[in-house]
Amino acid sequence: MAKRVKAYHNADFINSREARALRILAEYLEPRARFAEHGVEDTIVFYGSARTKPDTRYYEAARQLAFRLTQWSKGLESKERRFVVATGGGPGIMEAANRGASEARGVTSGIGISIENEQSDNPYITRGLALHFHYFFMRKFWFAYLAKAMVAFPGGFGTFDELFETLTLVQTKKMKKVMPIVLFGTEYWNEVVNFDALVRHGTISADDLDLFHRSDSVDDAFEWLVMQLTEHALGKPGAML
Repeated sequence: MAKRVKAYHNADFINSREARALRILAEYLEPRARFAEHGVEDTIVFYGSARTKPDTRYYEAARQLAFRLTQWSKGLESKERRFVVATGGGPGIMEAANRGASEARGVTSGIGISIENEQSDNPYITRGLALHFHYFFMRKFWFAYLAKAMVAFPGGFGTFDELFETLTLVQTKKMKKVMPIVLFGTEYWNEVVNFDALVRHGTISADDLDLFHRSDSVDDAFEWLVMQLTEHALGKPGAML
């Protein structure tokens, strides 16, 4: 007699085209359960290149900024963990931010993706908060859903994808919450994206330049983010779009 297998134990079915909706739902429910287990109310997301080397200017800036933001968040009067540093979980800028948060003795999350030539998680992510996704759109959902601020360091296609999707959500008001966005490294950002030219060509409005704050200083970025979070997010814990 053939062994009977329940549908949710049937690996062939779970990995089939017909069960795609279940896999997508799993990438919503499983991270939700893990964040709840660790008491994570919301996050500050760091984006940037996986190719950035340790001991370089941007690596050290991301590490220091994450350290200071984590120290600040730990000093807040809250039973839950507020403004937890989250990254894509890999090397480079992601490692630097997770490292800074870890050195401040805070929890920190890595929201990873399965791709070819996949890098392993960096060693600074809090145990239990290293998440892995198959679907890019579900990964980006979790970046945006819990975030109360974002910091974009110099990066490539992935950084651009994540940054511009967030800018689009804010610009179109599909994202209802206030989302402070820092572009760190003005020389880089001014060279690779001519935002002023977009205004001149009429493809964005001049007011759209106020959707982000450009900075070259850890002190400036820290002070601006704390001011924004204190004004717009401190009394509004939890995820919201």
